[in-house]
Amino acid sequence: MNSINLFSANAAKLPTPPAKAADNPALRKAFNQFVGETFYGQMLQAMRKNQGKPAYFHGGQAEEIFTQQLDQILTKKLSESSADKLSGPMYELFTQQRK
Repeated sequence: MNSINLFSANAAKLPTPPAKAADNPALRKAFNQFVGETFYGQMLQAMRKNQGKPAYFHGGQAEEIFTQQLDQILTKKLSESSADKLSGPMYELFTQQRK
């Protein structure tokens, strides 16, 4: 009985293991943001490249600048709303490699 008490006393003194990478919500959020913004940014950039300029009512350089800003905002909003579905399996593979 004395050895059981020693074991339980020593077990209480052991440090708690650090949280796994999979349990880190800040890492998951950063990963989702990076994957989402990269994917959607490239998608919008390819869409804008294939879209021709209209013959009339084109705003010139100012329109191009504001279109880039609009694309940045769209990319951020799209990644906030649906990047976890896209990057979920990628995140799982990423955390398995770090173990």
